[in-house]
Amino acid sequence: MGDREQYTPGPASGAHIRKDGEKWTLILVRELRHSPEKVWQALTDPAHLREWAPFDADGSLGTVGTTVKLTTVGAPAPRVTETTVTRADAPEVLEYQWGGFDMRWQLEAFGDGTRLTLWTNIGHRFIAMGAAGWHICFDVLDRLLSGSPIGRMVGPEAMKFGGWQRLNAEYAKQFGIETPNWPPAAAQKP
Repeated sequence: MGDREQYTPGPASGAHIRKDGEKWTLILVRELRHSPEKVWQALTDPAHLREWAPFDADGSLGTVGTTVKLTTVGAPAPRVTETTVTRADAPEVLEYQWGGFDMRWQLEAFGDGTRLTLWTNIGHRFIAMGAAGWHICFDVLDRLLSGSPIGRMVGPEAMKFGGWQRLNAEYAKQFGIETPNWPPAAAQKP
């Protein structure tokens, strides 16, 4: 059995939500065993993003003012968003939009590693799903940076993964929100 087949995500943790008017923000914090410089490269370099992120980038996200096309992976129809990097203070803060949602990454040296924080605004009914998806992405990122890649797990592929469904339910409970069963019962196979 390979590393991917043995992968099981840990319990829902390191996430909270904030509401400002009608805008919801999902905040995820993860401690990684890698330097801020190494994590920064994984957040900005298209080759690294292809290994763990829920989107592909056609250029580096590491420079303010750069315009990059982000293509959502696993979407039923190709979804391409053109974004301009609004902040890139290597290796500490990175800001841009993806699909109309603000993305803010903060990297803080923490012991021998990095405390990575992601703030992203998100539709209320997708908060638990988003937290579950990013949880798995961060696990994949950590293994990639450790030299033991398990391959990107995003979109519908991640949702079929049993650990995603558990995480979705755990985050929904943690946030005190109702979330529909996913996938819908009609789409589940016996």
